[in-house]
Amino acid sequence: MVCDDDQGILDVVELMLEIEGYHVIKVIDSTTLQEKLQNSRPDLLLLDLWMPIISGEQILKSLRSSSDFNDLPVIIFSASMDGAEIAERANANAFLSKPFDMVQLASVVEEVIN
Repeated sequence: MVCDDDQGILDVVELMLEIEGYHVIKVIDSTTLQEKLQNSRPDLLLLDLWMPIISGEQILKSLRSSSDFNDLPVIIFSASMDGAEIAERANANAFLSKPFDMVQLASVVEEVIN
């Protein structure tokens, strides 16, 4: 599952991951993410850090305090200069700096899933 408020990024990430053989569920609205997680039960969540209304950091902290999703692998991705620190503080499994290429994305996803 990929959650980002930018449709272009969602589409590019979906394409990149589908080329690698993954099934991708896109979520553009962070306020609907919890419900979609409940319904879909993904193997991994790629989560943008800076989104309107509910930030990726807030979502991740909520997931980590939930018995349903505290062990869900989460990769935070962001163009933020302090994104890696925020991701680490919120207990993300990995951080990916925007912009990234297909090789970087595939490598981080593979590392976190395995």
